[in-house]
Amino acid sequence: MFPTSHLHPMLVHFPIALVAVGFLAEFVFLLFKKEICLTKMGFYLLALGTISACLAWLTGDLFTSGMTGAAGEMRETHELMATITVALLIATFAFRSFLLFFKNENPKLKFVAFSIYGFAALAVSVTGFLGGNLVYGYMMPL
Repeated sequence: MFPTSHLHPMLVHFPIALVAVGFLAEFVFLLFKKEICLTKMGFYLLALGTISACLAWLTGDLFTSGMTGAAGEMRETHELMATITVALLIATFAFRSFLLFFKNENPKLKFVAFSIYGFAALAVSVTGFLGGNLVYGYMMPL
């Protein structure tokens, strides 16, 4: 039988890659406004990244074991950053969906959405770094 403790390490790579590439697509779109496909790609990658981040967060919460000492403190920081990441991604996706649904082309609102997306990309990177430190720094599986 497949152990459920393997689910979290298998899923965590998806939000990191999807959110990073999605934000990069949005950034390149800002440089070359002609390519509308880049912002659409950024939105779809945001949607997939949000779903995968929620799944990674859920599997980490449900299926990973507790830790003590310095590793436990690092895990708590990792969990906090994961929660912040998921919240930022959900907020970004909801805001972008709102703008898309109402066809709002206000540049200031688009910049706000881009900024939140940037914070989410930074948060997912920090969360991944802390998770990597847990695994490789303390030689403990998540």
